[in-house]
Amino acid sequence: MSLFNTILSAINSPTQQASSSQLGDILDTVQQLSGNHHTNPSAVQSATSIVGKYVRSALQQKRTSEGDEQVQALVNQFGGIGASSQVVNMLFSAPQIQELVGEITSKTGINAGIIQAMLPTLVPVVLNFLKTGTNIENPLGSNSVLSGFLDADGDGDVDIYDAMQLASRHLGR
Repeated sequence: MSLFNTILSAINSPTQQASSSQLGDILDTVQQLSGNHHTNPSAVQSATSIVGKYVRSALQQKRTSEGDEQVQALVNQFGGIGASSQVVNMLFSAPQIQELVGEITSKTGINAGIIQAMLPTLVPVVLNFLKTGTNIENPLGSNSVLSGFLDADGDGDVDIYDAMQLASRHLGR
């Protein structure tokens, strides 16, 4: 099942946190970042996808070393639409941030300084996508969206990009 289909299932489940307004907030935040930094919205979506690939890797490592509950706790704490440089520094080392910025610059053409300014918002946005599967009654319990994202065999960037495109269509934007 694709990431978006898993999110859509979560929206339709009364026991999971996902809602159409949560998806709308995610899309609005990415659109707002694009406007604030005078960048192409498609390039910002691509940047978000690349961030997703790096977040996947960081969360997989965290899951291996600290367990599922710690990963879910991090997603619950930092998933949102507000900026947090704290979560960027928790997930990535300085060399990883440089690598991430370099990859986004080379694939989107967005200036490295702009990417650095966007990262504290893009990382929580990706975590907010993953937060959609959080169980309302047991917030540290099983999260189908997070599990599907971490267990996927793909490279990660297509999943987030596709989910954003499909969410936009689903919400009629």
